[in-house]
Amino acid sequence: MAASPHTLSSRLLTGWVGGCVWYLERRAMQESPHKFMHLFRNINKQWITFQHFNFLKRMYVTQLNRSLNQQVKPKPEPVTSPFLEKTSSGQAKAEVHELRPISPPSLPLSRKANEKELIELESASVIEASIDVGNATKEEKQWKEMKLHVDDLPGILARLSKIKLTGPSSVRGVPPHKLPGACHRIALVVSTTSAGFALAPGPFDWPCFLLTLLGTGLASCAANSINQFFEVPFDSNMNRTKNRPLVRGQISPLLAVSFATCCALPGVALLTWGVNPLTGALGVFNIFLYTCCYTPLKRISIANTWVGAVVGAIPPVMGWTAATGCLDAGAFLLGGILYSWQFPHFNALSWGLREDYSRGGYCMMSVTHPALCRRVALRHCLALIGLSTAAPILDVTTWTFPVISLPINLYISYLGFRFYRDADRKSSRKLFFCSLWHLPLFLLLMLTCKQPPGGGSDKGEPQS
Repeated sequence: MAASPHTLSSRLLTGWVGGCVWYLERRAMQESPHKFMHLFRNINKQWITFQHFNFLKRMYVTQLNRSLNQQVKPKPEPVTSPFLEKTSSGQAKAEVHELRPISPPSLPLSRKANEKELIELESASVIEASIDVGNATKEEKQWKEMKLHVDDLPGILARLSKIKLTGPSSVRGVPPHKLPGACHRIALVVSTTSAGFALAPGPFDWPCFLLTLLGTGLASCAANSINQFFEVPFDSNMNRTKNRPLVRGQISPLLAVSFATCCALPGVALLTWGVNPLTGALGVFNIFLYTCCYTPLKRISIANTWVGAVVGAIPPVMGWTAATGCLDAGAFLLGGILYSWQFPHFNALSWGLREDYSRGGYCMMSVTHPALCRRVALRHCLALIGLSTAAPILDVTTWTFPVISLPINLYISYLGFRFYRDADRKSSRKLFFCSLWHLPLFLLLMLTCKQPPGGGSDKGEPQS
């Protein structure tokens, strides 16, 4: 039997030293299991802590990747074109047809083959139709040159010269769908020229009257065509003018200029040699004023409105000079009436088109000076009352005219005041539509109250 350490130490060492060694050996043997277990527990704790650290590390990496995945935008699904959609639908239909239950065995094999052929033909037709639709949509999106047909040429030239526009807006170019249908097919230039010819004193000469209307209309067509030729890049930015023939490329600029030349030369020739040189000179001056002064001023200064009003006031003066051969007070009175009428008409119109004019780069009162735009409209509405009173004084009408024209003049002045006060689209539209019927009615009342021949000596009787 092996000897214990206590007996071994006691045998080797005796006395006090042997007792100390024996005590130390005994204590070590008693405490060694506790120290070993404590050391094992510490190791286990360290091992658990290390595992826990790895777990936290994995959790952190997982959360980080998840947050990064949330920040990244998901890749959008590819948009299927109509061609692919229709192709897939056609294939789905073909698959549905193929998955249908098989016909009873009593049917012959040839009939089954025919059904499969029909299904294949249907799917092929669907695919071909989808291809055609896809090609059609691509052709619509792509730019292509518009071909000019001879049948469409008269309508295009009519739009180029603004023949189809309403009478009161032929100078300004309001779309026809915004105006009453009764005003269509009546040109302002022709109507006011005929009114000036009819109001002039003297006998009515039908050949001269027809030549005057034809020459004035041709001169107006030339001026409008040249105006559209100059404003093609600016008209393309405006919703109101983006469908004009030159903007859409329906005709070439060379054709537009050629058409304007073919209208201007015979028009001026008819007015000069068919009527009288004074009327022809007024026609040439009006073309120059409209194309070379009014058109470029629209992008420079608000003075273009006053120049445009002069352009609109010349046609009735031309009618008067065609009948009388001279410029007198009656001619200037008619020109003043048309001059004043255009301000409430155009200022109210431009108020609703401020965004469009600003987009096109035009310098209009309604865009740059809105308060002045409303004041000028009201001022010239009131001026119509004064001009009506001046008509019998200048022996153009009788004294009945200022009385019977007072209600419509007061009404348009009231709408002008509403436009000045409210400054909104509703009041501007009311004033604009009132101006459309005000001018024809005003001129009609002047014709009914025209001074009879030899009645000028009685002009003082109504005043007494």
